[in-house]
Order: sequence, then structure tokens, then C-alpha cells
Amino acid sequence: MKPTLTEVADGVFAYLQPDGGWCLNNAGVLTSRGTTALVDTAATEARARALADAVRRVASAPPRYVVNTHPHGDHTFGNAVFAEHAVIVAHEATRAEMDVAGLHLTGLWPDVHWGELRVELPSLTFRDRVTLHVGDVRAELLHFGTGHTTNDTVVWLPEQRVLFTGDVVMSGATPFCLTGSVAGSIAVIDALRELGPEVVVAGHGPVAGPEALDVSRGYLRLVRDLAAEGLAAGWTPLETARAADLGPYAGLLDSERLVPNLHRAYAEARGAEPGAWLDIELLFAEMIEFHGRLPVCHA
Repeated sequence: MKPTLTEVADGVFAYLQPDGGWCLNNAGVLTSRGTTALVDTAATEARARALADAVRRVASAPPRYVVNTHPHGDHTFGNAVFAEHAVIVAHEATRAEMDVAGLHLTGLWPDVHWGELRVELPSLTFRDRVTLHVGDVRAELLHFGTGHTTNDTVVWLPEQRVLFTGDVVMSGATPFCLTGSVAGSIAVIDALRELGPEVVVAGHGPVAGPEALDVSRGYLRLVRDLAAEGLAAGWTPLETARAADLGPYAGLLDSERLVPNLHRAYAEARGAEPGAWLDIELLFAEMIEFHGRLPVCHA
């Protein structure tokens, strides 16, 4: 399916890449009085150039700003396509993590046609919050703590009541805390609910309302409960995943993420700090074992 560009408020667009699975992220376009900003880019060169084409259809100028909500390549690899005209903005730890990770994501799915990529690091960073003025659109860039990663940024448009969550929230897809925190994600989502958004553009999946926050939160609470039960039974995270009943969350896309999410919840139940180091290669390998194959990436 082709990407779609949907206007969710005056001069505010959600760029959606169906079906929202692995590496098929969403982006945002803000345009007002001749100024344009992007929220995230895309995973491959071709997809980033398609995003640039979409921006040209609704904006009179190339993006002056690109906001990276977190360091993962599906949201940042396209930075280079926009770097000639744009200032790239992110949390200070997002820049640091991007610098260390490089193009590592491409090695997980070597058959994907990634194109000519280079890591384009943010040139403007912040720690807690910063306000970006895009013409008449006021965009608040907020960091609420460790969630999907240790350094997530959400983009909140208070006048329009539109919230771009990055991957802290998923819409119709399974939340993912591989390098973040289950408990931290719940706390961040609680903070997002306090903002009172009416339109939620998640990091993956369809545009939604505030119910998307509730679904992600509910799933994460279930993961936390499953981890407690698994620990009490003496099971490993993989054994717990195999025995789990996901109930209303069983239909979420990419359900194999349950395994690394449980590893994270186990670690936190044992006292680990949010975002504490875990063996990412091991977690990914167990997820593949649980799934029976490498998850499919259609980027």
C-alpha cells in the first residue's frame, strides 16, 4: 500500500506508511506562512524521497526543521534527504545514540533496498523541552522520560490539540520497549493523557484519538502483570510469552515484540532502572525464536 498524507488540522498533516509494521513509520508535516517542519523521516532513501514529494504537494518551501522523535533508523535514516535546507532537532541523547548506532538497523534486514544512506546527526539538541514556531503553528517538543527509548520526544500542538507521539504510542501495533522501559512507558503515556490530545499520530499505524494512548497503556500493564506471574512461576520470559493470553491485544501487529517487552519487564521487576542495558542481540534472537522466523520488514 502507498503512503497517505492526511490533514488532521489546519496546516498539520499525518504522513502514514501502511501497514505500520516493522520500519513502516509515520511522519508529520507542519506548514504555515511559508515555513515547513517535519516530524521524523523514513527508513530508506526511496521512502524519504517519497516523503519529500508529499511535502512539496502541500508546502510552499522545503522543511526548515526536521524533528527526530527518537534515534531508530526508520525515523531518522531519511534525514540526509532534507539536510540541505533543514535544521535537524532532537533530544541530546538521541543524537548520541544515533552516532553510536550508525546504520546498524540495515544489518537486521539485509534484503531491504535501503538505498544510499548516511547518518545525518541532529545539529540542534535539547534536554527537557523546547518550543518550535512554524509560522503560526506552535509545536512543543517534550521529553517526559524513558519510554520506547531513554530519549523520546513527543511533539505537542496545544492550539490544534494534535499529538505526535513517536514510538511511545503505537496505533494498531504492538508497543516496543527493547531499549526503553515498560514502567517508564506507562508513566510517559499517563503524562501524555494529561495534555488532553484530540488527535494522536502514533509512531506507527492509523491516525487515532486518545484511545490509542489507552490501548498502548493497557497492553504495557498486561506485560507487567505477565512478567510478575512468570517470575512467580519460575518461567523465563520466553516461556511466559509462549503461555501468554494477550486477550484484547492479541490482534495488534507485530505481536512477537512480547518477548523483548517481557525481558524488559522482568528486569524492572528485579530492580533494574528504566532503560538499563540489556543484551539486545539476545532479546532479538529470542523474539525470532518465538516468532519462528525473522519478522518481515516491508521498508
